Amino acid sequence: MTQKTLFSLLAVLLLITTSSLACTNIIVTKGASGNNSNMIAYTCDGEFHPHLNITPAQDHQPGDSLTIYSYRGEVLGKIAQVAHTYRVLGYHNMNEFQVAMGETTFSGREELQDTKAFLHYWTLMKIALQRSKTAREAIQVMTDLVAEYGYSSTGESFSIADKNEAWLLEMIGMGPGRTGAVWVAVKIPDGYLCAHANRSRIGEFPLNDFENCIYSPNVISFATERGYYNDATDGPFRFNDVYDPATPASLRYCESRVWSIFRRAAPSQTFSPDYHRGVQGAERYPLFIKPDKKLLASDVMSLIRDHYEGTEFDQTQGIAAGPFGNPNRWRPLVWDYEGKEATWERCISTYNTGFSIVTQSRNHLPDEIGGLVWYGVDDSYFTCYAPVYVCADSVPSSYHIGNLTDFSMESVFWVFNLVSNYTNVKYCYMVKDVQKEQARVEERFFAKQDSVEQAALAIHKKDKQQAIELLSKYSFNQMEYVFKEWTDLSASLISKYNDGYIKNERGRPENAGYPKAWQDEVMKDGKGLFLPVWEKRVKTEEPKDY
Repeated sequence: MTQKTLFSLLAVLLLITTSSLACTNIIVTKGASGNNSNMIAYTCDGEFHPHLNITPAQDHQPGDSLTIYSYRGEVLGKIAQVAHTYRVLGYHNMNEFQVAMGETTFSGREELQDTKAFLHYWTLMKIALQRSKTAREAIQVMTDLVAEYGYSSTGESFSIADKNEAWLLEMIGMGPGRTGAVWVAVKIPDGYLCAHANRSRIGEFPLNDFENCIYSPNVISFATERGYYNDATDGPFRFNDVYDPATPASLRYCESRVWSIFRRAAPSQTFSPDYHRGVQGAERYPLFIKPDKKLLASDVMSLIRDHYEGTEFDQTQGIAAGPFGNPNRWRPLVWDYEGKEATWERCISTYNTGFSIVTQSRNHLPDEIGGLVWYGVDDSYFTCYAPVYVCADSVPSSYHIGNLTDFSMESVFWVFNLVSNYTNVKYCYMVKDVQKEQARVEERFFAKQDSVEQAALAIHKKDKQQAIELLSKYSFNQMEYVFKEWTDLSASLISKYNDGYIKNERGRPENAGYPKAWQDEVMKDGKGLFLPVWEKRVKTEEPKDY
């Protein structure tokens, strides 16, 4: 890697690390899937311009070290390198053995952040993927690294899946001057689904079931030492209560998203909104649930496309949504209003998303075919997921060029932002056009997936490299197809929805006006909106020439 390339990557990481602290994850085990896949859905939320890159496998010499840099190119520290590192798709998405990862950050106890350490969560994820063939190995790599070199981030929840198992690892530091971290990892039972969203989700955990739960030896003793936990008075030890105590704000901001995922995945079950509304004593949501039906990748994509539609918290409804039902609420989400704290809802779908993925890890297929990342940029509600097989050797330039400060139609990120931001102008009309195109393109991919994989499998039995070339070319072409279709969509939307008009099928502009519900709200304070009546028999009409 050249120094120029290195600093380019570090600049991207700066934007990720300073902004992508508000993410949503879903873990689906293969027994809960309709395609025998362990799946992770990960929305990487934050104001940054993502680049999709590929890190090749590499051999290293004895005594080599891995240098960790700051975004300015400063050396933060070094760790011992291993003899061989594995190939990684994306910065920390999936490796060549189908190990996939996601994360969400929780602040937890801020005094436990060691700002002088140099291993952040994103660095741990990248290194773990380079050194692990299984999810358990990834957990071992990450926890061994922080034990030796320290941990710099605040609290973190990691989704980790391979082709056989799926785990949730939660970790928080020990404060300045204390090398290491406290952590616990729970295997998600096969047939179940887990979700987390910027709040620690592991509560009470088994202390003697190492097949399904592993933890740092100091996880309880350290809490006792710091005065966070007293076994004589506090009852069973709960990781989240101790290291990430709930507040009304954290429940509203975080548990609302978990609740909405659970209610949609298992509508036959009852999950009261009382808990995420901060009602004291309300029943907590379980760590994992059994979905009502086996989920496909398309179902998981649907779960992370959500503004709480159809619930009492529906962000497309009410005066705050404006005349056209726009569900987006611009930040800050929390503000002071006449001495009281007010807040907008924090939905799963947000304009702050840089990229999102849905991964598939499958043990019935060779790694080159079984490992699949569905990759999309910008808001999950508006994105279009392209299939990228883990063996892909290149991606189109539109997926790894550009920056946050300069708009460019050569960048897939900016093209998707153009579509989503323009759709906010007349949301309830325009979102239908976007969703129609989204469904058309993604359904095209789903329809082709099995035949593409069966063709690759047949070739793989004779020539592994030829199968890799097939899937690599296929992935490249589908990403280019998405970029082209969304470029065309952006032009179509601007042409169709122009100056407040909507063009009909013949290309003629027509008035759309405002929805009746919004007119009713406006007319509650409608002073000056009524015309005087001179003669009752004269109908008020809009002038024809103006």
